[in-house]
Amino acid sequence: MSEETDLTGDGGVIKTILRHAKADAVAPTTDNPVVDVHYEGILAETGDVFDTTREDNTVFSFEIGTGSVIKSWDVALRTMKVGEIAKIKCKPEYGYGSAGSPPDIPPNATLIFEVELVACRPRKSSNLGSASEERARLEELKKQREIAAATKEEEKKKREEAKAAAAARIQAKLGSKKVQGKGKGKAK
Repeated sequence: MSEETDLTGDGGVIKTILRHAKADAVAPTTDNPVVDVHYEGILAETGDVFDTTREDNTVFSFEIGTGSVIKSWDVALRTMKVGEIAKIKCKPEYGYGSAGSPPDIPPNATLIFEVELVACRPRKSSNLGSASEERARLEELKKQREIAAATKEEEKKKREEAKAAAAARIQAKLGSKKVQGKGKGKAK
């Protein structure tokens, strides 16, 4: 696992990369401030999941830097690239503070999020660019999602291969124990 990075300098937001993005992956910028994420929110104290987009496979979209999400997300998502998955641990002052967010998040709760940056894109404006610019934007978004999906599929394949190899090793061990066991029990 990657090492922890203190993104705020005071231990308020700690990021650990669980899966690195590809080298050519894009990151949120002032031109592409709207992000789409998959996430799972966990109460650090109990380990209880309080919110997730994983169960229904939806994405959560927001614009970085507008205050529409908790501070830790604004801080952490600026450092991520499309396809990256990170664990974000945030102290209460970078989460929901002393008020919490009843009924799911108690006051002064430290939170842990597993966040995947699925895409980043420009904000919608009242004066949309030309149709060709919009097509290009949609193509780029599609490319970003394909890269993220390919990375996910590649990791799934590696996990399946590792499971198959482990099962084969276990089967081989069991087979050798049966052969050894046959000769031992017959002599009396």
